[in-house]
Amino acid sequence: MSVQVLPSARRRMPLRWRLGALLVVPVARLLATRPPERIRAVLTRLRAGARPATAARTLAANDAVVAVSTRCSGEYCLQRSLAVALLCRLTGSWPTWCVGVRTDPFGAHAWVEAEGRPIAESFGAGYYRRMITVPPTGNAEPAEPAADGPS
Repeated sequence: MSVQVLPSARRRMPLRWRLGALLVVPVARLLATRPPERIRAVLTRLRAGARPATAARTLAANDAVVAVSTRCSGEYCLQRSLAVALLCRLTGSWPTWCVGVRTDPFGAHAWVEAEGRPIAESFGAGYYRRMITVPPTGNAEPAEPAADGPS
């Protein structure tokens, strides 16, 4: 998506959030170059032992990431979503990381959710069909219908 993401409000960010964001943004950039199955495997390992992230904590992580990275505040939704998930993990929590598509018009997008809703996104739940998710440990992934139907 070619939508610029801005922090939810102009406020002074704690130093630990800025430093955390500066640490995870390059890691997210590197991870974003990997194949989807590798990204999913890495995130699945990283989420172990984390509690589910709250919407407020996930929004704070998003604000920190877009404040320190012009790439993440622009068209790089994959890098942004990875950085937000990684920053949440540094604080001991994990949001649901998602990648999905829409068909009319076709588009792909990566985002994070917490408390059952997309965080810092202009669309509502269900706008994109989820293709890959990495939810917090203990949360089952939503069932996706089979693409080819019954045999």
